[in-house]
Order: sequence, then structure tokens, then C-alpha cells
Amino acid sequence: MPYVRTVLGLLSGLAACGAVAFLGYCVYFDRKQRGDPAFKLRLREKRRAQQQKAEGRGAQLWDPAKNEKLQLFLQEVRMGELWLSRGEHRMEVEHLSNALLVCGQPQELLKVFKHTLPPKVFEMLLRKIPLICQVLL
Repeated sequence: MPYVRTVLGLLSGLAACGAVAFLGYCVYFDRKQRGDPAFKLRLREKRRAQQQKAEGRGAQLWDPAKNEKLQLFLQEVRMGELWLSRGEHRMEVEHLSNALLVCGQPQELLKVFKHTLPPKVFEMLLRKIPLICQVLL
């Protein structure tokens, strides 16, 4: 048993020395990097480039003129909801099928419809899917 304790003591001591050496290296590298004037310039340029890229991407994603499909999709879903509230299921299915036509991920949209629409309306929508597929071809 004393042998096991000695080995464990040595291993824990080595682990502690390794951790101290690693932290010392981190502190050394951090000071060396922060003291370099070129590092600060590179960091500023990198942050500016990321910010400009993010701003350009954000403006492109939500520009209504460029996203006509998104606008059409939202309009068709709104019209479907309107006809659902009025109880006109045929018109509702017509608009929701148009939304399916425009949607980029129709399987996911069908999952949402399955949980949100009344079962009768969802069945009507499922019967309309082959007709939607014919329109695509």
C-alpha cells in the first residue's frame, strides 16, 4: 500500500507541475502577443471585416425586395389563417397549399401544420399534395 500512495503522490505532483507549466506558457504567450503592435492592428482589421460582413449579410437576408418568395409565403399563410378563422376550409387549404409550393422546406411545414391544423383540414391538405406536385412538374 505505501508503494501505491507514493506512485499516486508522484503522479499528482507531475500533474500539478504540468498545470503550472501550461499556465506559465499561457501567461508568457499572452504578454508577448499583447506587446506586439502589429497584433493590435491585425485584430482591429479582423474585427472590422467581421462586422462589415455581418452587416452586409443581415441586410441581404431581410431585404423585402429580394425576398419575394418569403413575402408570398407569409401572405399565403396569413390568408390560410384568415380563412380558418372564418370556417372556409376549402379556401384555407388552397392558400396553405400555395404556401407549401413556395416553401423551401415543405416537410417541416407539413409537420407544423399537422400539429396546428384541425385533423379534417390537414387531411384535405394531404389530399391536395398530389395536385401540388403536378403543378411543379
